[in-house]
Amino acid sequence: MYQIVMTAFRIYEVIVVIRVLFSWISVDEYHPVVRWIYRLTEPLLEPIRRIVPTGGLGIDFSPLLLLLLLELAKRMAVRLLFSF
Repeated sequence: MYQIVMTAFRIYEVIVVIRVLFSWISVDEYHPVVRWIYRLTEPLLEPIRRIVPTGGLGIDFSPLLLLLLLELAKRMAVRLLFSF
């Protein structure tokens, strides 16, 4: 069970990083893979964007904050798994 949880978190973390890379390069927003990645990440990124401003430079820190929150959630999930 531990390995499944860790793998699921790791896969989602990689998807978030790919989303960040897509924002740095020009990608076809209508490509099925790009749309799939956006659909997977946007539900968690959008609420963070509403709370955290982009700052004066227009830099979106929501993916970084999401990765930090995922790390916290992963640690809590591991603790819950080992508490039983």
